[in-house]
Amino acid sequence: MKIGYIGLGAMGRPMAVNIANAGIDLVVADTDQTRTAILAQRGAEVAGSAKAVAEEADIVLACLPNLAAADAVALGAEGVIAGGRAKAFVNMGTTGSAFSRGVAEKMQAAGKAYLDAPISGGPPGAEVGTLGIMCSGDRETFDGLEATFEAIAAKVVYLGDTPGHAQVMKLVNNIIFFGNLAVALEAMTLGAKAGLDPEQMIEVINASSGKNSATDWLIPDHVLNGALDFGGANYIIEKDLDLWRQEAETFETSMWLGMNIRTLYKQSFTENGLDTDITTLMKTLGKMAGHEIPKTR
Repeated sequence: MKIGYIGLGAMGRPMAVNIANAGIDLVVADTDQTRTAILAQRGAEVAGSAKAVAEEADIVLACLPNLAAADAVALGAEGVIAGGRAKAFVNMGTTGSAFSRGVAEKMQAAGKAYLDAPISGGPPGAEVGTLGIMCSGDRETFDGLEATFEAIAAKVVYLGDTPGHAQVMKLVNNIIFFGNLAVALEAMTLGAKAGLDPEQMIEVINASSGKNSATDWLIPDHVLNGALDFGGANYIIEKDLDLWRQEAETFETSMWLGMNIRTLYKQSFTENGLDTDITTLMKTLGKMAGHEIPKTR
């Protein structure tokens, strides 16, 4: 079986590299030829469009940065839907459940299966092949990707055959992740201004009930070293926060905490820019407090 991969950005490139390194027959496409050249060096075939990928591959995976790009790749005149060979399209991006339901319906009408497979773990997880993948949609497609998923993920969970369920799951996870980082940075800003050592704060928190993904590795590895380089661009975070809000509105659930988290990040986007990293939230919280968490590494 031949796999197609479209979108070789911060997440897609390392995933495609790991797929190629696993010896899986692969054809790729991206608007940036520098990125496709990296994959060509690892034995992947390079195609000029999403349609061309779908003419060569049995199953096409895509990881795109926004809904407009995802829609064009899936359903455009030069999209996967127009390719003759591909029997299934797999959406690995975070696009929201409404988008997934719409694409699944149109793919089905064109004789192609659809699978949601959004990913979690960030660029660090993509690089080392330890991502989490949550899937929903066509079971046969899911089963056929066992070797591919093994090359890029540490944990894969199938949530059922309803398109969009994996998207809701991804956004549930994301708002928790964003909240963990926000509250940890806010609390540690308080501690730092009061004179506590950030390294000791991390040591205590991670041995206590406050431990979470932010204190466990994100802040130690990407904030305390001063790099602010997790790899999650703020324009992606903005998209995901807006998609979370849409899901909460659709299902009429509480948004009280989530909207406050979203407002805080929006302030960070304004002050630090959409092309900077999610961890620049530290600067916004430092500005509010008149004291930043200091570099310790």
